[in-house]
Order: sequence, then C-alpha cells, then structure tokens
Amino acid sequence: MLGRGNVRFAATGRTTGEGKTIFRMFRVLFYQPEIPPNTGNAIRLSANTGAELHLVEPLGFAFEDKHLRRAGLDYHDLAHVRVHPDLDAAWEALLPANVYAFSARAEHRYTDVAYQPGDVLLFGPESVGLPDEVQHAPQVTKRVRLPMRPGSRSLNLANTASIALYEAWRQHDFSGGA
Repeated sequence: MLGRGNVRFAATGRTTGEGKTIFRMFRVLFYQPEIPPNTGNAIRLSANTGAELHLVEPLGFAFEDKHLRRAGLDYHDLAHVRVHPDLDAAWEALLPANVYAFSARAEHRYTDVAYQPGDVLLFGPESVGLPDEVQHAPQVTKRVRLPMRPGSRSLNLANTASIALYEAWRQHDFSGGA
C-alpha cells in the first residue's frame, strides 16, 4: 500500500476492508533515500515485519524504477509505505513517538534502547547519512549506532534498518509474527 502525504496512522494498527486489524508495531523513516534497491529491500522488510515505512522527499528515484520493484519483489502490495514531501510533514504524521536517529557517529548502541510500540527508527541518505540538523532535531529522542570495526565508515542502509528493526521487534518477542 503506497500512500502519499501527511496522513496519521495509529501505531497499533489499522483495519482492513474485511474488518481485520493489521498490527504495525514500529515505523522506519528513511530521510531522502537515494538508492532504489535499498528502499525496495525496506519495502520487503516492511511487508515481512509489519512495520510502516515512511520516506521523506526528495527521493533519488521514481517508484516506477525497475531496481526498486525488483528489490521489493511482489511485496509492494503487502507493505505500508508513506511518502512525505518534507521532514516536517513526516514528524506531523509520526509524532508523538520516540525517535531513534541512527548514525555511525552516535555514542549509544542500538541495543541499549528499550524500544516501545510506535517508535520511529530514523535513517539518512546512503551517501552522507543523517545531516547534523536532523540528528539533533528536538523530535529525536536519542542518537544510536550499530557497532562496526574501527576504521569502517558505514553499513548498508537496508541492512542497518533490518538489524535495528529486528532488535526492536525481538524485544517484544516478535509480537504479531509467526
């Protein structure tokens, strides 16, 4: 499901036309993603974990991009994806919530967080990461990082989002999963 704009969704779920509730425990927010396969993989991640995926424009690709479609396989209709014209629109749709900004330069490890339903996991563009003004925005609860070997610059965006999201979900015993 691809939506556009400033739409508010409950962190606990939404109801389908058949009256079934779809549980969405966490939200992943990509700020200005650049590489289609990373976002395609995140769409697949969203479909498989039940997380919402929020994207802040400008995007470095069109949704018709063949690499995006290929990476997402046939999961596009199963994922919950929202595109926001800017970060303010994303904040309006996602807050109030804890927001964890992921950065290779953050002091705290991602495993030091007690994630709660509705939390937002925020990631920056592949080439430069989150800008300082986004990392230090008043909406950000804490800056966190995944450990890496000394001298390493960064991890792949989709891989980092997967690791972080699965840790948050693990802390809740993979609630809603099979």
